[in-house]
Amino acid sequence: MSGEFVVGRPHPGLRGYVSRYIGYRQEGTLPAVHRGLPSRHVVVIISLAEPIHVISSPDGLRSSATLQGLVGGMQSGPALIGQTDHQYGLQLDLDPLGARGLLGVGADDLSGAVVELSRMNRPALATLPDRLASVTGWRQRFAVLDEVLLGALVETVRAAPEIEWAWSRLLRAGGRVPVRALACDVGWSARHLGERFRREIGLAPKQAARVVRFERASTALRRRPRTALADLAAECGYYDQAHLTHEWRALAGCTPGTWMAEELPFLQESIPGPDSHW
Repeated sequence: MSGEFVVGRPHPGLRGYVSRYIGYRQEGTLPAVHRGLPSRHVVVIISLAEPIHVISSPDGLRSSATLQGLVGGMQSGPALIGQTDHQYGLQLDLDPLGARGLLGVGADDLSGAVVELSRMNRPALATLPDRLASVTGWRQRFAVLDEVLLGALVETVRAAPEIEWAWSRLLRAGGRVPVRALACDVGWSARHLGERFRREIGLAPKQAARVVRFERASTALRRRPRTALADLAAECGYYDQAHLTHEWRALAGCTPGTWMAEELPFLQESIPGPDSHW
C-alpha cells in the first residue's frame, strides 16, 4: 500500500472558517469499509476518482448514496464509507462556527448528516469537483479552493461571543470541562447555554465534549499505538479503561482494538496535527 497526504494552509481571508486543506491519494489494499469518525470539524470531501460510496450516515437517515462531493456535519457516531483500492481527493476541515458563512447552511442543520455538496446554499461549491479535476498538483488545487471559497463566503453575523468562548475553552481543555462550569463562566444557565451552543455548533456541549475527548484519544492512538488503554484513558479524561471502551463503541461503532486493526495501518503515515478522521 502506498499513499500521500499533503496539508495546505487556506487563504488568510478564510481564517475562522477553514482550518486546513488535505490532499490525499492511497493505492493498494484498503479496508472495504472506512469509518468516518467524529471530530471537531464540519468536513467536506471531494473525490478526484470514483464517487464516494456512503453506506450510512451517523444519523441513520442516509442508507446508501454515491457522491462526488459531500459535507459531513458534526456527529456523535460514525459514517460508514465503502472504499475501493484507489482513494484520491481532497478534504476540507471547517470550523462549525463558520459553516453558515461558507456553506449557507448552519452546523445545526448538518448535525449527524452526510449531504451532497451541490445541495449547499452556495452554487459555486457545486463546481468544485470539476474544477479541481481540471488542474494538476496540490498547490494548484489548493489555489482553486481558495478562489471558490472566498467567492462563496458571505460574512454573516457570527455566534455570540459567549458561544465562541465556550467552544474555544472546550477545545483547549480537550473536552474536560463540565457544562455547568462553562455556563457559569459565561453567566448563562446550563439550559440556555446548551440550546444556544447546539444551534451554533451542531451538538450540545456535553456531546461536543465527548467528541473532543474522543478525537484526542484517537489522535494519541495513531501516534502512539502501543500506549496502554488504561494510560490513554487517564490521559484523555476518561474515568478508566472501561469508560474509554464504552465511549469508543458509542462514537466509533467499535472498540479501540478493532479500530486499530482495521484502520491504523493506513493512518500511521498520515498527516500531522489534530486529526480529522474521514
